Formats: sequence, C-alpha cells, structure tokens
Amino acid sequence: MNKIWTTAVGGVLTAALIAGCGAQQGGHEGHGASHGAEQEARHGAAPADIAFAQGMIPHHQQALDMARLAPQRAGSPEVRDLAARIEAAQGPEITTLTGWLRNWGAPTGGGGHDHHGGMPGVMTADQLAALAASGGAEFDRLFLELMIAHHQGAVEMARTELAEGTDPAARELATSITTAQQSEIEEMNGLLARR
Repeated sequence: MNKIWTTAVGGVLTAALIAGCGAQQGGHEGHGASHGAEQEARHGAAPADIAFAQGMIPHHQQALDMARLAPQRAGSPEVRDLAARIEAAQGPEITTLTGWLRNWGAPTGGGGHDHHGGMPGVMTADQLAALAASGGAEFDRLFLELMIAHHQGAVEMARTELAEGTDPAARELATSITTAQQSEIEEMNGLLARR
C-alpha cells in the first residue's frame, strides 16, 4: 500500500513539475512579459507596485521639506495648519512604503530630488529655493501654488498604481492618497481664491 501511495504521489509531483516547466517555457510573447513575471515573483509585487513605492517616497519627502518651512515662514494660520497635516500624513506613509520595498526585496531608492526631476509635480531646485527665501503672504501664495502642482503629481502617480498595480495594500494607499490629496487641492484652491 505504501509503495502504491508513494508511486502515486511521485507521479503527481512529476506531472506538476512538468506542467510548471511547460508554463514557464510556453507563452513567450516577449521578453518584457516574462521579465515582469519574474520580477513579480521575486519581489512579491508587480513592477507597477514597486515603481509606485519607489517614486512616492522621494515625492512625499519633497512635500515634507516644503511643509517644514511653514511654521517659520507662513503668514496665515491656515497654511501652517495645512502644512502640519501634510507632514503628519505623509511622514508615516514614507515609512510604510519603505517597509514594503524591503519586504519585496526591492531597492528603496535614494538619491535626492535631482534624480526625480521627471516625476509629476516635483519642484525644481529654483522653485524650492524661492519658497525657502520667501515669507508671509508671498510664502503662502508660493506654497499653495507649488503644493497644488505637487499634489496633482501624486494623484497622477496614484492613478497609475490603481490602473497597473496588483498589491492590495499598495492599491489601498493609492486610493487614500487620491482622496486625501484631491480634497487638499480643493482646500488650497479655496485659500488662494480668498487671497
């Protein structure tokens, strides 16, 4: 009985192995498709999930850099309050995104803002310098204008994740970013209109 059972199990395992190899060798629609599948298997996330996390970290970091200027430079309490809320929301999200990348075995990135100039909504060095050199009502105007563009970029990145990503937690965060930042865009447009 044991010999029959062992033979049956061995046959099933062999069939599964052959089927697995056939699935790997078949369907060579292109190197990109198989490379994407390998990357997904290796990292436990789709390439879009990894790109979302890697891109959103420096994007959020720039928003934090901008927000941290507000306590000393903003002219209105509304702008200071908004900046504090942005910092409180996006700081923990950076920690979450970094943790995902580590769990997926993917690089967490690095570099600095200069390496992410093509990212939607990212400020240039000159724009950041102008913001840092301003104060009062001028700071408020620049901050709101720049942060609106920055938030629009984050929403665009989040929508790409929702269209192409597969990781449930990453997609959930992308939905949250879209909702929160669209609401803040409306708030900032309102503050600009009242100036």
